[in-house]
Amino acid sequence: MTTVMISQPMYFPWVGFIAQMALADVMIWLDDVQFSKGSFTNRIQVKTAAGPKWMSIPLKDKGSKILIRDIEMIDDTTPKRHKDFLYNTFNKATYVAEMLQTFEDVWMPKGLLVNNLIDSAEGLADAIGLSDRQTFRASELSVDGYGSKRVLNLVKAVSGDTYLTGHGALRYLDHPSFNRSGIDVLYMDYAPKSWPQDHGKFTPYVTALDLIAHVPVNLRYDYLAPQTLAWQAFLEQN
Repeated sequence: MTTVMISQPMYFPWVGFIAQMALADVMIWLDDVQFSKGSFTNRIQVKTAAGPKWMSIPLKDKGSKILIRDIEMIDDTTPKRHKDFLYNTFNKATYVAEMLQTFEDVWMPKGLLVNNLIDSAEGLADAIGLSDRQTFRASELSVDGYGSKRVLNLVKAVSGDTYLTGHGALRYLDHPSFNRSGIDVLYMDYAPKSWPQDHGKFTPYVTALDLIAHVPVNLRYDYLAPQTLAWQAFLEQN
């Protein structure tokens, strides 16, 4: 079985996203679609003493019809500001030094901003102990189509027989067309376990840097608790 995950790049995403990566044999980054303002491409929440706060990368021309692979950072001080913000937020956490190293490794000079965004998720996956997976960028695969048809064509292009997706696909995915092509569709059944956190009641809906800061490397994977549902079961529940 070859399980394929397809996603737009996301900036240091939450643990549910990493749990999805944990189940994928092949990862396709959708770098050739239009950037959507308000998405998680360039921002993520961080749990602080004052509640969840956004950690965002200011972008040039974000109101225009620009592809994710072409977005640019407008403020070169952003990596330093974000590092300082993370240090001030997690300075009492046991593994803050390792968390900051994960952050710094992602922000080594890498040319296009999309490289840093993709590496932020891949860096989290490495720090949490995920196995390697094949990785592609949609712009390299030259696959046509739109919406559900393009997703299907991308899965076919990498010889996938299972498509693993998040909940947003319910709005547009043509599930029977996948079945006719001999491709199973699985939805994530997000169920991360609570890990030790600072600043009050536990929430999983923050950057997975939080997990790295508080949990030793040999235990991090256990907190992902990745689970799936067949698309028929998921539709019945929703």
